[in-house]
Amino acid sequence: MNLKQTKRILLIMPYGSVGGMERLALSFYNFYKEQGFYVKALKFIKLENDIINFNEDELYLSDKDFSSMPKKNRLLFYYKTPKSIKNIVKTHNITHSIAFGDMANLFSSLSFSSEFKIGSIHALKSAEFKHNTLFHKLTKLGYKTSYKKLNKLVCISKAIKKDLKENCGYRFSNTTVIYNPHDIASIKKLSLEHITDKNEIEIFSKKTILFLGRLSIQKSPWHFIVAFKEVLINAPETNLVLIGDGDPNVTKYITTLIKTLKIENNVFLLGRRSNPYKYLKATNALVLSSYYEGTPNVIVESIALGTPIVSTYCTEGIIELMSKTKHVESRDNIETESGIVTPNLFKGTLNIPQVQNNLILDDEKKLAQALLKILINNEKYKNLLNDNKSSLLDKFDLSKVSLKYLE
Repeated sequence: MNLKQTKRILLIMPYGSVGGMERLALSFYNFYKEQGFYVKALKFIKLENDIINFNEDELYLSDKDFSSMPKKNRLLFYYKTPKSIKNIVKTHNITHSIAFGDMANLFSSLSFSSEFKIGSIHALKSAEFKHNTLFHKLTKLGYKTSYKKLNKLVCISKAIKKDLKENCGYRFSNTTVIYNPHDIASIKKLSLEHITDKNEIEIFSKKTILFLGRLSIQKSPWHFIVAFKEVLINAPETNLVLIGDGDPNVTKYITTLIKTLKIENNVFLLGRRSNPYKYLKATNALVLSSYYEGTPNVIVESIALGTPIVSTYCTEGIIELMSKTKHVESRDNIETESGIVTPNLFKGTLNIPQVQNNLILDDEKKLAQALLKILINNEKYKNLLNDNKSSLLDKFDLSKVSLKYLE
């Protein structure tokens, strides 16, 4: 039998938002389809405003978000999902499943289906588990029990694998490190689309700093918003653009913060966008102030499009992405071939802070200094990045990595 006919793949994810895991799932889907494999994509939650879609190959379990489910219904959903996965695997004769993130990993590991099961870890779990939710408790239990049912658990950086073993009590020997693949050609092609909205054209006609991702406590966007207030002192004609949605409480908080800081004329929350790459290409700098990360997809996407980056030292994996050489974590800013890494902002607790009017942390000042430096010397940083782009991107080749998952 033809090898392509024997591979029947199920991609499993919680949502269809514009987050890194979802964009990764879409890259896998497109590549596997091009290879002639049979592919289906399962979303636990399908929403009307989903950005990531899989057309006739899309399956879903609910069209109501977890946040709108009463607690009893949510627990019932958790209980039923492993069996739903098993039924889908049987119905479609699936030979390989790939789960994206802990929710998908856990339910896949509990499904008792017989396909080759691949899970994936995309963030530094010891930091994430400080937010002690019910699902995190279930996940930690899975690390000691059901995750042994996964044939392979992919960690997307060496730092994540190390953290999983040393700090999270992970018991099993099925872990491996595979960097996230990226369809660089597709990203570049999409980036060539013009921005046509008049308001957006006006916004990007000035120097801009862009955040692209899910608005969550993990991403702690309040830090780069406070830093941006400092940037405006020396570069008053600069705009800050946020693309993405997420936790409504985070959105409400940062909206209040922006008004409190009196910077609403320079900050724009654009929400979800079906093609974020044209904005990433048009901006002067990408910013991240995450408390923790794995290897953020948006970093690789930014490198591919030649956009300099300012990111906090949210994980050792950030250096794996942004530099060709090793750098020791520092309380000072670190210059790399793709931008500047600033000190880690995580202080051990995961929560939304109180709105402060004029208070700025020392590390937020360093974030502001890095952003200002890139804005002032934008061509220099773009040239440095473009000179090193090929070597920085080599380990993220889509064709190599996508097939490595299935081995």
